[in-house]
Amino acid sequence: MSHELPKLDYSYNSLEPFIDAKTMEIHHSKHHQTYVDKLNKALEGTGLENKPVEELLKNLDKLPQDKKHAIINNGGGHFNHSFFWKILKKGTKPNSKILDTINKKFTSLEEFKVKFKESALNLFGSGWVWLVVNSKSEELEIVQTKNQDSPISEGKIPLLGIDVWEHAYYLKYQNKRADYVDAFFNVINWEEVNDFLEAGERSLHD
Repeated sequence: MSHELPKLDYSYNSLEPFIDAKTMEIHHSKHHQTYVDKLNKALEGTGLENKPVEELLKNLDKLPQDKKHAIINNGGGHFNHSFFWKILKKGTKPNSKILDTINKKFTSLEEFKVKFKESALNLFGSGWVWLVVNSKSEELEIVQTKNQDSPISEGKIPLLGIDVWEHAYYLKYQNKRADYVDAFFNVINWEEVNDFLEAGERSLHD
């Protein structure tokens, strides 16, 4: 069974005007598809073709050395983007457990946004910024990953992530990463983020 590009639960234009339809189309159907294709190619003949991408990324020491770099890059690209599509939606607001947890860690939602944006602007080059649960401390953290590295490879549970590769925003925002991050805050699917938090906490105590 080869890895496949996930279908979106929404149309490419559904995040307008914050993320434009053309960027979404290219990002999903071209960039993400390329990661999927290259991951499948890298896995050929390894015996790992049927392993879930999460399992591959959580067990980097079990990857064949000659394919490890390609699997990390393209498996990470596949996992990170699949996660990203899930946490995008207009019109939701944080409430319930996720809001309480953010307030406890960062004092307020607005303060969290300030720190998250700061991390996104300070990440040099291409990569991602994440809100995660640290599986050791069981507390929220804002972390950066370079290129297509994934926080799950570091034992962290992602709740929210923003792609700050230029392909995620350049058509609309050019070099204005700050404007893109501000727009991103308008299309976070907080219901999904809350679900990831609750699932992550269950996994820590199973």
